[in-house]
Amino acid sequence: MWKKLIELFKKDNLFEQAYQEASKMLDTDAAMYEASVDALRHSDTAEVKFDIYGADKDVNRSERDVRKKVMTHLVVSGGTNLASGLSLVSVVVDIERIGDYTKNIYDLAVHHPLRLQGGPVEEKLQKVEASVTTDFKGMIEVFKHRDEDKARVIMNNYKEGLSDACEEISNSILSGSISGLDSSDATAVSLYARFLKRIASHSRNIVTSVVNPFHRIGYREK
Repeated sequence: MWKKLIELFKKDNLFEQAYQEASKMLDTDAAMYEASVDALRHSDTAEVKFDIYGADKDVNRSERDVRKKVMTHLVVSGGTNLASGLSLVSVVVDIERIGDYTKNIYDLAVHHPLRLQGGPVEEKLQKVEASVTTDFKGMIEVFKHRDEDKARVIMNNYKEGLSDACEEISNSILSGSISGLDSSDATAVSLYARFLKRIASHSRNIVTSVVNPFHRIGYREK
């Protein structure tokens, strides 16, 4: 499905520009994510050589620009390639939301006094981090190269427990069923797990756009 839509994009320079801009947004998200996670989990100062807030504003501006390009095309063309235009607009919304959640992770790093340790849930947290990071990077490659086979692998990985693992970490802290974390760490770990879950969810939405028509973006393939 996505490959056919991209061929339509390439026939229209405005659509091609919008698609390339969305790809650059994903690259910015990836840089934000790496810097934010590093600041929270591997640094005691939250100092990064990257302007997280400035990058987030760039992503927001690009989202508006992609919408404008798509709308202009649809108006001028009389609605030609409507489904492909709507799909791209849906994707950039998810890209923008990923940027917001990576910024939230950086905010945690700024306000948390030292690098965040998960204590009794550290092992689970590391596994979640690894899965989210792998699927996030994979999603970017899937989007850029329209790799439908890899898209299906990522979709299945999310279904097979990533969301539940994030919920388990947060809920175990909120319910008081674990001990060994002070209030600051417990709050930060719970929020961090939630942010990772949302990043994974929005990544999955983007991946589904590679194999699904517009009305099924965010859902499993039929």
